This record gives sequence, structure tokens and C-alpha cells, in this order.
Amino acid sequence: MFSKSRVSDSGGSQPPTTPEPTKKPDSMDTKTSTTDYSASSAPKTKPPASVLSSDLTIKGNLKTAGDIQIEGTVEGDIRAHLLTVGEGATVKGECIADDVVVNGRIIGRVRGLKVRLTSTARVEGDIIHKTIAIESGAHFEGSVQRQEDPLTATGGGKPATGGGAAPSAAAASAKA
Repeated sequence: MFSKSRVSDSGGSQPPTTPEPTKKPDSMDTKTSTTDYSASSAPKTKPPASVLSSDLTIKGNLKTAGDIQIEGTVEGDIRAHLLTVGEGATVKGECIADDVVVNGRIIGRVRGLKVRLTSTARVEGDIIHKTIAIESGAHFEGSVQRQEDPLTATGGGKPATGGGAAPSAAAASAKA
């Protein structure tokens, strides 16, 4: 009844109406700011790694901008940001990633800015890296080559191309 009397007054109806909408936007602002925090937190949090389970066999290439953890078998090339090869996993193909952690078996070339072979690692192929760590007990057959940018380089680099091409041409000219 108290509000009815104010509603009947033209001057009194405006003040009660004003506080009610003010309260609603405040609560909505609080919800909006809460939503904003969760929305701003979502892009900052890193998505979890994609996991290929131990009973999974893939024949084909894998490419992701995120992280991937292999526990099964992959027959094909893999490109990722962080590649983790589990203890029971086998990869037959080229592995290219910013960070490569090998606990299992890779048959093929490994290219990475940081390459780490743990004590259970088995690698049969060449490793091209910027930094490498090989734990005691790791099995490795192949060559190791350091490059400043191992992810984009496909050849031997400037020293092999420049140094190798000129002497070969000079040697061929001298023999002829």
C-alpha cells in the first residue's frame, strides 16, 4: 500500500522506480564482470594436450598447433607445439615440434627446438635440434645435427650448401 500511494503521486513514482532498476543493473554488472573474468581467463589457460591412447593406431599425418601425447601407434608424420611420445608408443615417421619428449620409440627423423630423450627412449633416425638432452639408458641410432632453426630448415644449412657446392664444382673442373 505504501508504494501505491507513491504511485498515485506523479513525483513519488519516479524515485522508487529509479532505485529498483539501479539495483538490477548492479547485480547484472556483477554477473557481467564475473563473466568477463572467466572469459579473460579462458584464453590465458592453455588447452590440455590431445592424447592418443595405447589401443589406438593411426595411419596418416597429424598436425596441430597445440600439444599432443602419443601412447599408441602412429604411422605418419607429426607436427605439433609439444610432442610427447609415451613409453609404450611407436611413431614411424618424421616428428616436428617446438618441444619433443621421447619416452617410447620413434623410427624416423626428429626435428625440434628442444629434444629430450629419456632413459626409456628408442630412436632410429636423425635428430635435428637447437638444444638436446639425452638421458643415460636412452637408445639412439642415427646422426645428431644442431641448427638455429631446425623446424624450417630442410637441408644441411648454409655451411653445407656454400662449402659443399663450390669445392665440388672446382674438383669437377680440375678433373675434366
